[in-house]
Amino acid sequence: MNYSTGTSVQKTAARVSDLPGAPNGDGVEKRQRSVASFRLLWDHRRLLLRVALYAVLASAAIAFLIPPRYQSTAHLMPPDSQSNAGLAMAAAAVAGSTGGSALGGMASDLLGLKSNSDIFVGILSSRTAQDKLINQFNLQKLYGDRRMEDARRQLTDHTSISVERKSQIISIEVTDKSPQRAAAMCQAYVEQLNTLVAEMSTSSARRERIFLEGRLQAVNRDLEAAEKDFSQFSSKNSAIDVKEQGRAMLGAAAVLQGSLIAAQSEYEGLRQIYSDSNVRVRALRARIEELQHKLEGLAGKGESTTTISSDPSDSLYPSMRKLPLLGVTYADLYRRAKIQEAVLETLTREYEMAKVQEAKEIPTVKILDPPQIPDKKAFPPRLLIIFVGTVIAVAVAISWIFGRNTWEHTEAHDPRKLFLQDVFTDVTARWPGMSKNGSGQEPNPAHSLGLRRRSSDLDDT
Repeated sequence: MNYSTGTSVQKTAARVSDLPGAPNGDGVEKRQRSVASFRLLWDHRRLLLRVALYAVLASAAIAFLIPPRYQSTAHLMPPDSQSNAGLAMAAAAVAGSTGGSALGGMASDLLGLKSNSDIFVGILSSRTAQDKLINQFNLQKLYGDRRMEDARRQLTDHTSISVERKSQIISIEVTDKSPQRAAAMCQAYVEQLNTLVAEMSTSSARRERIFLEGRLQAVNRDLEAAEKDFSQFSSKNSAIDVKEQGRAMLGAAAVLQGSLIAAQSEYEGLRQIYSDSNVRVRALRARIEELQHKLEGLAGKGESTTTISSDPSDSLYPSMRKLPLLGVTYADLYRRAKIQEAVLETLTREYEMAKVQEAKEIPTVKILDPPQIPDKKAFPPRLLIIFVGTVIAVAVAISWIFGRNTWEHTEAHDPRKLFLQDVFTDVTARWPGMSKNGSGQEPNPAHSLGLRRRSSDLDDT
């Protein structure tokens, strides 16, 4: 192809200037230059078409070689205004644990009645939340990073968390090569937000609930110990109900005492009539002895009042002599068990109320649009890549055409052209592969010097 089109361009410019009624001055020069430029491009139309075709093919190949990425999005409702204090404390706790000064500033702004949706964004962007996601999905291996900082940086590049200022709706966008993993990571962000807000909350209701949990555990242990001691004492001493047992034993003793008095009276009457060897007298005397033995056993005659425990084979129930001492220990153990039971009941009621209050103070994440598995790729924009690549290639080709045309029509003794020739000569001398003949030999210095001298002679003439 002939790249020397200066003569035709000059003739075209001359014909335009010779037209009747053609304007003179700067307008004529501008029009001549425009026509000459279009003529030059038209003469090289085949080159431009080839460049455009090659650029389309190359850009299409690049666009289709880039692996596609999918984007999953979730929208969260702003937290309730009544939970501002708990949310601010949670954000401050997260900032303290992660060393995030920006998040701490958000917490202070929230205490100054600033929008609390920014706190959710700060918690989601914290190092704690990122590390949990990296460990959950093994992103450090997936991204091919050796350091945790690099994995966090790539996770930040693949994640976009923003707040719409008017509605305060929070948007979470996660981009990944796998659509399923993108949706799972987006859902994991929401779950981590709920978990971190609940864990880091330091509201008064939470502190009360934690205190009551510890007290409940201690009271449960004390109640179990008191019940165990009470049951062991009752089982060892047959003290089922000391008060009722005492009432029953008194009644039984009164019956025995009455029977004994009646038998003694009858015995004395029979002795007035019969001798001691009479059968009826002997039977009545044996009955009196048995009643006395039962009454003495019931009263605990001969037993020590300081001894509580006795051999359970001696009697099924404790004697009346032991009942007062057993009643003191029995009442003490019974009172301890009842006190612990009452304390446990009260703490349980307070604990449930504290949990309800904590649930009111801790903001829960309300999902407006749950993350879904995307069915359409979000990157790369292949048509845009092909269009931009083709435009850039054609623009480079046009620049090269105009540059070559300017170079060819520049006078040989122009200092700028001579300087560029010298630079090109030096470069080709340092890089043998760029020589014209391809032999890899350096150009002859004498020949270069002769060219310079001829150029100087032409400049002098």
